[in-house]
Amino acid sequence: MSISEFTPADYEVIARDYADLKEAARKRCANQTELDVVQKAFEFANEAHKGVRRRSGEPYILHPIAVAKIVVGNIGLGYKSIAAALLHDVVEDTDYTVDDIRNLFGDKIASLVDGLTKIKTVLDNEDKAKQKSMQAENFKRILLTLNDDVRVVLIKLADRLHNCRTIEFMPEYKREKILSETMFIFIPLAHRLGLYEVKSEMEDIWLRYKEPEVFNEITEKINRNIIDKEKEIDAFIIPISNALKTAGFNFEIKKRVKTPYSIWHKMVTKNITFDQIYDLYAVRIIFTPDSDAKESERDQCYHVFSIITGIYKYKSDRVRDWVKHPKSNGYEALHCTVMSHSGIWVEVQIRTRRMNDIAEKGIAAHWAYKKDGFVSENDSEMDKWISKVKEILVDPDVNALDLLDMIHNDLTSSDIFVFTPKGEQKSIQKGATALDFAYMIHTEVGNRAIAAKVNMRLVPLTYELRTGDQVEIITAENEKPKREWLQFLRTRKARGLVMDYFKGERQESIKVGKKIVEEQLASIGFRLDDKTIAAMIDGYEIFEGDADELFFRVGLGVLKLNNLEEIVRSSGEARSDKSRPWNFNWFKGKDKGKEKTENYVIGSEDSKFNYVIADCCKPIPGDSVVGFMSSDGTVTVHKKSCPVANGIAAKHGDRIVVPEWKGIVPDRSFLVRLSLKGFDRMGIINEISRYISLVMSVNIRKFYLSTEGGVFEGYIDLYVHDKEDLEKLTKKLNKIEGIQSVVRSDL
Repeated sequence: MSISEFTPADYEVIARDYADLKEAARKRCANQTELDVVQKAFEFANEAHKGVRRRSGEPYILHPIAVAKIVVGNIGLGYKSIAAALLHDVVEDTDYTVDDIRNLFGDKIASLVDGLTKIKTVLDNEDKAKQKSMQAENFKRILLTLNDDVRVVLIKLADRLHNCRTIEFMPEYKREKILSETMFIFIPLAHRLGLYEVKSEMEDIWLRYKEPEVFNEITEKINRNIIDKEKEIDAFIIPISNALKTAGFNFEIKKRVKTPYSIWHKMVTKNITFDQIYDLYAVRIIFTPDSDAKESERDQCYHVFSIITGIYKYKSDRVRDWVKHPKSNGYEALHCTVMSHSGIWVEVQIRTRRMNDIAEKGIAAHWAYKKDGFVSENDSEMDKWISKVKEILVDPDVNALDLLDMIHNDLTSSDIFVFTPKGEQKSIQKGATALDFAYMIHTEVGNRAIAAKVNMRLVPLTYELRTGDQVEIITAENEKPKREWLQFLRTRKARGLVMDYFKGERQESIKVGKKIVEEQLASIGFRLDDKTIAAMIDGYEIFEGDADELFFRVGLGVLKLNNLEEIVRSSGEARSDKSRPWNFNWFKGKDKGKEKTENYVIGSEDSKFNYVIADCCKPIPGDSVVGFMSSDGTVTVHKKSCPVANGIAAKHGDRIVVPEWKGIVPDRSFLVRLSLKGFDRMGIINEISRYISLVMSVNIRKFYLSTEGGVFEGYIDLYVHDKEDLEKLTKKLNKIEGIQSVVRSDL
């Protein structure tokens, strides 16, 4: 931020932006008194931030105005939240106090501003002297505000969205920190609170900066497709519109295209190309239910569905009924994918106006309808989730880093529905096992479980439950928990109960764990000493424990010693030159003298800085990368879009550095995987391998293809020098007769 006199043009922009906000607030405020509070908050904040500019050079007050616009427009909150958004930086950035806000605006607005100030203070604190789990503590504090007023979190999400919109003005290391925090916590939080618009925009911004080439390529393809298919979509809508009018529905139809991020995510997770995404287009039908009709709101949704599927054939495995079983974030809709008469797949989303408000505004709309007396079957789901979060937050045995992972896993997991033997429906995390279900029923049922019956069939406790399963737990009086259960339990509650059981046998677990650690270290040529223990505590992020805590977790089986050699070798003297053949050199950015703006160049012969390529994502020269510096100066290089990297950056933003590919050692090659799909024919394997080995002179490490019904699918692991090599190879392979797609995938 900087201080300077505002120009007439600055005042004009401020007046224009506030006029837009005031117009939006006018529709949300119940009366002139509420609107006056918004006006007063603007005038106060405008004076407090007078002469202050953001990094972009624009007047600082434009930021709180923009946050307030998101609060009212995207989230649908009322005048107190709009006022709090306008005032959210005043206490932190000026001499005014929370008491000043309270005296002028009352207790509730002051409480909201106080909550936002505390969040901002801890998020922006970059004092390296603080404990390493500071960022985890920060998020704990954010989530603790759910205990007081969920509006604090909602306004913070609006603040984060606007910071993402203006992230281009941040230095790259800070950009990485903000984007990683956004993906790890804020995007899942927006999803869980039902803020689809906020979530989608954050995701697209994340992709634009993490994978700029991919983002631009997908965006260009979307734009080309829209131009090509616009008339087809319009023609698709006409018969539906006519049929709904004939049936007497009051409705509107909107067109939508998948977002760049959702397309990229599907391409990456399913190893497919852009052209293989068949549900690129969606049509949203929003109707006002007939309150006088005999049919319920839900039945009227099914009526619309029957009209549409009477016109177009639908894909039965792509029907999603979130009307009968709403998502845990409150989302209700009926989705189906149908084939248009012109031969393209179109997703149709059916919602009532209430459902649409909740889908777009999330929890705020959900509670507004509840307040107005509308009772939904899903009314308690949001409250259940917030209660569950509160339980985690107040658990004294959960340290901040574990808590952050728990919340992240909870936010990103989805639920399935299963049934008890008596037919009672239960909601449980997707991926949960029969043993997780046993512990959900009762602690003693879990402790004494020996097997389960699912749909009247005997299954082991490791059985992964599916939606619609009817589950009965079989117990034995003398049975007790086993350590190996921790290997397959998925829910936080079940794992916590089993760990609690073994706390009484802590010393035995420490003894077992220490022996395992000693054996694992010996197998890679190291011995157990203070240096290796310190490296492991740091590498496995056991910041609130000691050697005993490390051994205890290993002994229980909670901590797997993955990447052990990499972790102990990064502890200074333990490293050998062979394990780190490349080094970093300093590359000064524009702001000389500021440590955080210095980049690291990969490939220099200077031996000052060592690096290692991360095993989780295996970046190659040309990929967009981010680095994390350990205490001894070693930098681990990840792809920017790597989920592991996002998790590290979200927890340890002070470790982020910005590597650059430069001066690559010519004889160094990198292992990548290409996934292939296509039509089988005689000699195609020979043609593929001959082209890779002889024409491109690329070494193949592994080649796997399987064929069924004339169609093949598989992958090739091979070595390339850089991304340019890989792209050339991919283009050439795509031209071989029979190959339908070649995409880079995870090893």
